[in-house]
Amino acid sequence: MRVMVMVKANKESEAGVLPRPKLLAEMGKFNQELIQAGVLLAADGLHPSSKGKRVKFSGQQRTVIDGPITETKELVGGYWIWQVRSMDEAVEWLKRAPFDRETEVEIRPVFEAADFAR
Repeated sequence: MRVMVMVKANKESEAGVLPRPKLLAEMGKFNQELIQAGVLLAADGLHPSSKGKRVKFSGQQRTVIDGPITETKELVGGYWIWQVRSMDEAVEWLKRAPFDRETEVEIRPVFEAADFAR
């Protein structure tokens, strides 16, 4: 199964503050472990919401909202796409991630074509 692992944005990431070099190195090492295990399919960090836009859909109307987005608790700061055997395996991998500050990470299964063949 594929899962998306979403790292929530925080005040620092929204301010454009990059992670400390030590954390970047540790995350690079963790990502290498994921690659060697055949788990990592994709991974990226995201720029602050001030550099993004949202599009609100209401019937046929489209409204473009320029960043920054004020509700940071709802923002994603980065993500991984993993190929794992189960949600439990994804959780076990995530527990090994080198986050050293208060961080919230969400894991959700990705829909597969078979999910729609009902």
